[in-house]
Amino acid sequence: MSEPWTLGDPGVLELPSGRRIRGRSLRASVPLGLDGSVQPPEFGLYLAGRDPGRMPWPAHWIAWPDFGTPRDRSAAHEAMREAWQRAGRERVEVACSGGRGRTGTALSCLAVLDGITAEEAIRYVRRHYDRRAVETPWQRRFVTRFPAGSPMH
Repeated sequence: MSEPWTLGDPGVLELPSGRRIRGRSLRASVPLGLDGSVQPPEFGLYLAGRDPGRMPWPAHWIAWPDFGTPRDRSAAHEAMREAWQRAGRERVEVACSGGRGRTGTALSCLAVLDGITAEEAIRYVRRHYDRRAVETPWQRRFVTRFPAGSPMH
């Protein structure tokens, strides 16, 4: 297992299970930690209308238009499950253009996978990541319909 994200670093969200995931905007450079160091992700989940291009670490792109929901819900569910599983042993980041709507929606889905209800997940992400996360009614609906299954702690 690698060194986890440092709690308190920009964009780092700790899920109820203790998994830490970093959310961020793709428009910004990889953020520095509070100690000034750069900790690159070991896996990235990128949510954009078009492919954001090659990253210097393993990554998965979900075709997801701004203010919308993923074009392929099944592929998005699979990619989010992979990100959640990897977050138990690797530094995972989730990012979209602005780092708020799509990122907050995906983080909420990861919280559902972590074992809390969809409504709790949205409140949790808004409280611990960004108060304006999950920006649109259809993004909220996507989270409430996200298939949690049984948590795989």
